[in-house]
Amino acid sequence: MFAITPDPIDIPAVRAAVTDPSCGAVLVFEGVVRDNFDGKPVVRLQYEAFPEMAVPVMQAIGDEIAAQWPGARVAMVHRTGTLDLTEPSVVIVVATPHRAACYAASRYAIEQLKERVPVWKKEIYADGATWKANTP
Repeated sequence: MFAITPDPIDIPAVRAAVTDPSCGAVLVFEGVVRDNFDGKPVVRLQYEAFPEMAVPVMQAIGDEIAAQWPGARVAMVHRTGTLDLTEPSVVIVVATPHRAACYAASRYAIEQLKERVPVWKKEIYADGATWKANTP
């Protein structure tokens, strides 16, 4: 499962997409909206993306993970639209046969997503807003 959605992320569905009896480790990463950035209070975030561009990059990252960590299974979903504090903006679930590979693959997934997937974030403050680069 690789998707961009305007709807709240169905975390159990993302997890179910990677469930496999051969995998002894599953990590669920949720990137959530926090209330600050560089000491400035954030009240909400707004995300924009083009699914036609973003989803193929997410799938490529999943393919890289499968090649680097044999037996790995990956699912990634990113939200668009306006998100309130504590809402998940991205969910990545990785399942692997063993835990060490699971941690490494999960870290690789989020770092690559932040670096390569065309998603744009606007931070909204009480006194204004600014677009932020999606950086690892």
